[in-house]
Amino acid sequence: MVVYQPEKMHRVMLKLSGEILAGEKGYGFDDDVIDRITNDIIELRNLGYSLAVVLGGGNIFRGGTWKNQSLNRVVLDNIGMLATTQNALYLAEILNKKNHQAEVFTALQADKIAKFYSPAQAMTALSEGKICFLSGGTGNPFFTTDTAAVLRAVELGLDVVLKGTKVDGLYTDDPKKNPAAEFIRSTTYAECLERKLGVMDMTAFSLAQDFAMPIKIFNVTGKGSIKEAAQRPDIGTFIHA
Repeated sequence: MVVYQPEKMHRVMLKLSGEILAGEKGYGFDDDVIDRITNDIIELRNLGYSLAVVLGGGNIFRGGTWKNQSLNRVVLDNIGMLATTQNALYLAEILNKKNHQAEVFTALQADKIAKFYSPAQAMTALSEGKICFLSGGTGNPFFTTDTAAVLRAVELGLDVVLKGTKVDGLYTDDPKKNPAAEFIRSTTYAECLERKLGVMDMTAFSLAQDFAMPIKIFNVTGKGSIKEAAQRPDIGTFIHA
């Protein structure tokens, strides 16, 4: 079994869904949750990690699953991508108020509010020690923010994608329905496909597999969970080549 090696993971992509930011409310922002998450991000940055962040937009709008499917999917996805930029601007502003430099890049043209994303500019910002929020998804409809997170991690040469969720990692079955479900500490891309484990959407997962970008699924709902996921092999599920 291949074990997660924290000593090799210095440049991190953190992927969080918009729903995480909403907390128990399910919509908008839970400021207590966001305060904790931004403190956890600061904690990881203070340990010397380079840190890029991709946020979903589901706490504001989910383009691909919006109930009125008679509307143009391209327009709906564009609204969803704008929602991810709103989330990034909010968390970056909170981090800056906490005296930690954060910068927002967006894959959409929105010059008045954020820099247009390019790998070169994002790499420069990371090298300057800034926490970089990469928003706007891929800039194209029909692609999820999971795909955006893996794509940006590959472009920027990061070491791992840490995907924060509300569960501890992957199981052989749904643990809520099957008490005998076993926790999976480490697995390969091939095993995930063979066992039909729902890690990410297939586009994101295929991209990670093609470029051997490691993924770690972990529970982000507890204080200090981001640092623990980055530093402890016994936290979360590690997915590798």
